[in-house]
Amino acid sequence: MVILALFWLALLLRSRPAGRVTQLLALGLCAIAFSWSMDFMDEFIHMPSTLIWHNWLESMPIPLALVLLSFGIYHWHQEEIAISAQMVKRERYFREHRLFDKLIPIGGAAYLKKQLKLSLNESKKQQQPLALIAIDLDDFNVINRLYGVEEGDHILQLVCQLLLLNLRDEDLICRLAGDRFIVLLHNTNEADAKQLSLDLQNAVASFAYRTKAHHQRVYLSATCAITMAKTDDSDSLIKRLNLQLSQDKQRVVAAS
Repeated sequence: MVILALFWLALLLRSRPAGRVTQLLALGLCAIAFSWSMDFMDEFIHMPSTLIWHNWLESMPIPLALVLLSFGIYHWHQEEIAISAQMVKRERYFREHRLFDKLIPIGGAAYLKKQLKLSLNESKKQQQPLALIAIDLDDFNVINRLYGVEEGDHILQLVCQLLLLNLRDEDLICRLAGDRFIVLLHNTNEADAKQLSLDLQNAVASFAYRTKAHHQRVYLSATCAITMAKTDDSDSLIKRLNLQLSQDKQRVVAAS
């Protein structure tokens, strides 16, 4: 039993990062291992019955261990709920989406057009608004030139994760090309789309990354554009969105 408790402790410390949950579980297992080792030592060392502290050392760690393990398991449960909530959007891609981008595990341009056609038909039937957001990272080619394409690809992967965490469960994000992403918003009016676009823009602006090779801080900014689906087909809608994005980028450059 002592060996098993130490084995559980070793697995715990190897499989979990340091933190409150790990500390609570480790302390609980240590208390159990200590109590069981005292019980094991009784088989070889006979203590006088008048030694009360010896009985306490053998019996008291178990209730303490159960309390610590209970707290640890409770916080572990809360931790798993938080992680699961963050992974919902990512998990949906792995289970449902087939046309992946080669670099980032989200849909590519082909998948976007396929889903956009379905969404346009559905929005017309349900008479619900359909909005699109284009997100283009500013001067991303400079990052590739300064730090290399591999570093740039890693930054794109991290930015995609950041965007996913700031979207709703029903939203769909795809990589159109390069450093440009498209978000498909079902049943979303223009005001809500503008607010979400601003949230995504602020999320990118708050992103900071330290390069692996040069250990330099990289800060990003993004230009966002939105458009509402009208009578367009998928190709003309994407074309109109790209045109709107280009105009917004020109205004930003002119203003700066």
